[in-house]
Amino acid sequence: MIVVGLTGSIGMGKSNAARVLRFLKVPVYDADAEVHRIYARGGAAVAPVARAFPFAVREGAVDRAKLSELLRADPGAVERLEKIVHPLVRRIQERFLRTMRLRRVPIAVLDIPLLFETGGEKRCDVVIVVSAPAYLQRQRVMRRPGMSDAKLDLLLGRQMPDAEKRRRADFVIHTNRGYRETLLELRRILQLLRTRRTRRRKR
Repeated sequence: MIVVGLTGSIGMGKSNAARVLRFLKVPVYDADAEVHRIYARGGAAVAPVARAFPFAVREGAVDRAKLSELLRADPGAVERLEKIVHPLVRRIQERFLRTMRLRRVPIAVLDIPLLFETGGEKRCDVVIVVSAPAYLQRQRVMRRPGMSDAKLDLLLGRQMPDAEKRRRADFVIHTNRGYRETLLELRRILQLLRTRRTRRRKR
């Protein structure tokens, strides 16, 4: 099985690329969705987050808005939170990959925003980075509810620069070219990977 890492900075169009991959019948692990799940009532992160950040938990679930406020006020809190969340998400990710291997899926995708920042590319055979011009990135993100310039700057400060991600990528998808171009590019990449896998099996 070929493990593909899908990543890109906030507002670059990664979620749209993941939807295209699902449309193309490729299984996708969504790290953001898993974080939402473990933050929800009864989720695995609720108790440890409550111990580390008592004011960030309300009615049995992590209050993401309150947690963001705490992280903005205390930059050192980011590392403490990551030590809680990353191991939990990693276990879910490993279960996903085991399941895909048992199903003999030829290609599986790990959709992880902070792939390079957390060293996740080491678990991937190939990395696809989605990218767009900075002005378009900011326009997209600022349309999100509750977003501000200060919050966006904080988020970007925690992410590797787009240019560095593109430099490290095996493939780059430029999402400012529209949905159809994203679809065609991802279809081309998948075909290339399937061909590469077939050649490997014939050796």
